[in-house]
Amino acid sequence: MTRIVCVAGARPNYMKIKPVLDALEARGAEVVLVHTGQHYDPAMNEVFFRDLGLRPADHFLGVGSGSHAIQTGKVMAAFEPLVAELAPDVVTVVGDVNSTVACALVTAKAGPLLAHVEAGLRSRDWGMPEEVNRVTTDRISDFLLAPSPDAVDNLRTEGYREDQIHLVGNVMIDTLLANLDRARSSGALERYGLTPGSYGLVTLHRPANVDDPAVLTDLLKALGEVAAHCPLVLPVHPRAAGRLAAIGVPGGVRTVAPAGYLDFIALQSAARIVLTDSGGVQEETTALGVPCVTLRENTERPITVSQGTNVLAGRDPVRIVSTALSLLADPPPARRPDLWDGRAGERIADVLLAAGPAHPRPTSRLSQR
Repeated sequence: MTRIVCVAGARPNYMKIKPVLDALEARGAEVVLVHTGQHYDPAMNEVFFRDLGLRPADHFLGVGSGSHAIQTGKVMAAFEPLVAELAPDVVTVVGDVNSTVACALVTAKAGPLLAHVEAGLRSRDWGMPEEVNRVTTDRISDFLLAPSPDAVDNLRTEGYREDQIHLVGNVMIDTLLANLDRARSSGALERYGLTPGSYGLVTLHRPANVDDPAVLTDLLKALGEVAAHCPLVLPVHPRAAGRLAAIGVPGGVRTVAPAGYLDFIALQSAARIVLTDSGGVQEETTALGVPCVTLRENTERPITVSQGTNVLAGRDPVRIVSTALSLLADPPPARRPDLWDGRAGERIADVLLAAGPAHPRPTSRLSQR
C-alpha cells in the first residue's frame, strides 16, 4: 500500500489538502495528515477543520509563530524525525506558506518523492515571501500539480520535464463547490444582518498592505470612498487588527470578527463586489462569478483576470476607487476556467498513485533539451 503524507499548516492549506486527502483515501492509500501548527489561533484553525469536515491531524508539530527563518527552521526540525519514522512513499505539500517550503526541503533530502499542489504559480514579485516559497518548492519537487494552463506554461519555460508536469485543476474550487450549498443555507447573512447584493466584502492581510501605516491609510481612504456607493464588510485578520484600530476604519466600512470557512463563502457568494489582497479569494470569486478588485500590483493567478471576474487595481487609491465603481456599474460576465470543476483532488490522487510505492527519485528534475 502506498503511504502518502499530506501536510497542512496555515488556513489556505486546509481547503487545498482536503480534496486530495479524501481522494487518496477513497482509492485505498494510507494517508498520514500532518499539521505543522503554523496557524494556531482558533479563529484561523479549529473552525476551518470543523467547517470543512477535515479529520483531526495524525501529527501536530505545534511550531507556532516567529520570523520567516525561525518558523521555517522550526518546521524543518520537527518534520525531519517524523519523515524518518513514517518512511512515506510520497509527501504532498500545498500552496506557498512557510510550512510548504520547510517540509519540501526536508523531503527532498530525506528521499521520499515530493508532490507540490499549486505548482507553477508565479507573481514574479520577489518581495513576496510566498514567491520565494513556491519557486523553491517547485524546484525540488518530483510531481508538479498545476491548477491552470498559465502555471503549466511557467513550468515549461523554466525547463521542467514534461513527465513531471500535470494539469490537474484547482483544489480550492473542489472545496468551494463541495460546500457552497451548505454555506448558503447556514444562515450567515442573517446573523450578519445582510441581504444578498446589498454590500461589498473586503479582506486585508498581506504585509505589503497592512504593515506600512501610509499604505494602509491610503487603502482605507479608498475603501471609505467605495463604501459611499456600496457599504463594505471587513472581517479583520489577526495580523491587521491592531493596525486597523490604530488608524481607524472609515464610515461605511463595518469590521467583524474573522469568519469561518462556511460563513466567508456565504459572504462572498452574496456580495455585490469583493476587494481583496488574497490569492485564494481571487480564485473563489472567479468560481462564484462575483466581481473582484485585487489590491495588489501583481497576481500569481492571472487566469482570474483573463478568464474570470478579477481586476488588478494595485494600491493606488484613485485607481482602486475607479475600478470598484466601474465594476459596480457594469459587472463582468461570470466565467470559470476549465478544470475548475470540483474534481482536481481526484486527478491528483490518480497521478500520485500511478507512481506506485517506493518509486525511485529521478536524477534530474529539469529537461535535458
